Amino acid sequence: MNTSSASNTQAPAVRPIRTLLVANRGEIAMRIMRTARAMGIDTVAVYSTADRLSPHVRFADQAVCIGEAAPSSSYLNIDALLRAAESTGADAVHPGYGFLSENAAFAQACGRAGLVFVGPSAHAIDAMGDKAKAKRFMREAGLPCIPGYDGDAQDNITLAAEAERIGFPVLVKATAGGGGRGMRVVESAKDFMHALASARSEARNAFGDERMLIERVVRNPRHIEIQVLVDRYGHGVHFGERDCSVQRRHQKVIEEAPAPGLPEALRDALGRAAVSAAVKLGYEGVGTFEFLVEGNDTFYFMEMNTRLQVEHPVTEAIAGVDLVEWQLRVAAGEALGLSQADIRFGGHAIEVRLCAEDETRGFLPQSGWIDRWQPPAGIRVEHAVSSGMEISPYYDSMFAKLIAHGPDRESARRKLVKALRETVVFGVKTNRQSLIRFLEHPVFVAGGVDTGFLQAHASALAVPPAGADPLSLALAGLVLCNGTAGGTGAASTVLLRDDADAIHEVRVGPGEGEREVEAGGAVLRLALRAGEGRGDLFTHEGVDRPLQWQVAGGRVHVQWAGRAASFTDATYAPAAPAGGAGADGRIRALSNGRVASLLVAPGAAVEAGAPLVTIEAMKMEHMHVASVGGVVKAVLVAAGDSVATGRVLVEIEPASF
Repeated sequence: MNTSSASNTQAPAVRPIRTLLVANRGEIAMRIMRTARAMGIDTVAVYSTADRLSPHVRFADQAVCIGEAAPSSSYLNIDALLRAAESTGADAVHPGYGFLSENAAFAQACGRAGLVFVGPSAHAIDAMGDKAKAKRFMREAGLPCIPGYDGDAQDNITLAAEAERIGFPVLVKATAGGGGRGMRVVESAKDFMHALASARSEARNAFGDERMLIERVVRNPRHIEIQVLVDRYGHGVHFGERDCSVQRRHQKVIEEAPAPGLPEALRDALGRAAVSAAVKLGYEGVGTFEFLVEGNDTFYFMEMNTRLQVEHPVTEAIAGVDLVEWQLRVAAGEALGLSQADIRFGGHAIEVRLCAEDETRGFLPQSGWIDRWQPPAGIRVEHAVSSGMEISPYYDSMFAKLIAHGPDRESARRKLVKALRETVVFGVKTNRQSLIRFLEHPVFVAGGVDTGFLQAHASALAVPPAGADPLSLALAGLVLCNGTAGGTGAASTVLLRDDADAIHEVRVGPGEGEREVEAGGAVLRLALRAGEGRGDLFTHEGVDRPLQWQVAGGRVHVQWAGRAASFTDATYAPAAPAGGAGADGRIRALSNGRVASLLVAPGAAVEAGAPLVTIEAMKMEHMHVASVGGVVKAVLVAAGDSVATGRVLVEIEPASF
């Protein structure tokens, strides 16, 4: 492994980048363009019709619409991206992450068009994109891999026999793609064939490739990754490790650097192994090696991501580097000019992913309008959203990242919790309160959690449905009756519907300033008045507290002490169908996503609970079932359709008795 300066070898052939097209969207596009602008590089944004009002479009020097909302018609359309580069005079393309960032064909197409591809070669992307190929290469490079099977024979008999040889439980995993798709944990031989068929189907639909590998299940390891940087002259360094063990559905939720409690010998071994393998691969640019760590001395190579990672800001914080700047410099042909000994680390950093999800209903992805977005002050926030903007049903549910850096882990953790409490997102449901609960759980506070953390503590971490507490109801009723902070008026009664479709009567007494409010079986005396700076204040039991609130689209939102609640003003609304949501036979999408399969047709007789439609969202499939028994009157979607939360999928004519 050579990590010395390139000054003693061949002279670097530098081709300065003048105009950079960012082939991505949202917060990562903004983040890349910010560094490019600081380096004096002009930027080009691309956008779909759904993103025409996105901040990343306005931030760029030039912007080009590349197609309709669906990713296949825009951000995955290589020809459209190359045309955008040609029309704007771009001489380089940064793929960001997701979409085409690990697509060897895109890297090749950029090269043929004379564009600098900010990333590794197509050969490296191809070698690491196939998990079976990657494991074979890494074994040859001397990295330990999880015991398993990654051979070419893919018939059922061979795979079943290999699973028996490895020993259950095993993990069946697609060789292509990632993000948890095409993965199944199989506990016993009797479940193997069903799990294999399911994983193959998901992989075929997601990646067009149903090849599988099998691995021994490593129970609740830590997920540790190493950030590497290699120039085209064979010089490589690493910028330390990140702990990404807090995961749900194989998706990272919280990331931090450095990994708490990792032994120095193991930390050093991981870094050396990653850099050595990257150099042997002939890698160029920024990349990430992902490992599973058992105990204090055993690690296994899992995969290499040939791109910038979502969680790269925590590495930047502790290493004092700009990884995007290094990507651009290396892509232009510059040599590193630094050795491993030149890299110093300071403090601790933690990142959380803020997503449009319903945290009280299995974290189902959500879409809709952001009535108000107010990021916290004092920490790094990566985002590309604004008040009045739509969260589209077509893309990933993550819309912002919050990163806190402090001199030690506890100071970073507390800073991040405070920032989350001050973050305001009205209009769409988010996982904000879940993130706070995760960060405050005693096991996380102690540090060193494993990948089973969220599952092991699911009941303690669950967020109860919002809106039933008397104070939130009272504040929402007071806001509706006051109209403005400090307002006065006669006694009023309002009806508020919470997210569980329960109706609450709130009575607000007359008066100026402090008013008596009856809500949720309690009587409270509250005053609402204008505050300075970032919101209003309310007074309760002699204590003033900040209050964020907004009334928009028939909804009233309140947030106080980090707690948020939203209600529909049902005072003059028609009565809901008897029996609650779905009792009218209209089956609505629980999340935004894509219709994966239809299981009924018009005219079919169904019973309550019968499966109707499968929606694929956030790389998971969600079954929608009949809320009532009856006859299917209409099926209003087709397989492959993109749907938004609340869209009617199926209409059932309820059976009459």
